[in-house]
Amino acid sequence: MNHNFSLAIVTLLVITALLSYIYLWNLDAKKTEVTQSCANLCKTQLNESKSLANGPCLTNEIAPGWVCDVAHNPRQDVDNLAENQCNAFINGSARHFVEVNESCELLRTI
Repeated sequence: MNHNFSLAIVTLLVITALLSYIYLWNLDAKKTEVTQSCANLCKTQLNESKSLANGPCLTNEIAPGWVCDVAHNPRQDVDNLAENQCNAFINGSARHFVEVNESCELLRTI
């Protein structure tokens, strides 16, 4: 009986590790997809001659749970103004964000 219990524990650990790996792999793939979508939206805004100088929120939902925001590098005071931040991230309806600079290059994802 002790052998069966040990085997069951090992099996659960292997399954848990596998599910964790699958979750992290999917999250990484999602992050890549959302980052590209944010950069594309940013480029569209630039092509439409929209100003990104104030570091605006480009969208409160680039994907479910994700926002797309523009900021400066290094960060400037204007980036911290409420009107230049994504409300969905501030109020917690989005848990992740992609931040790009004024040239639509990735700054960070969270």
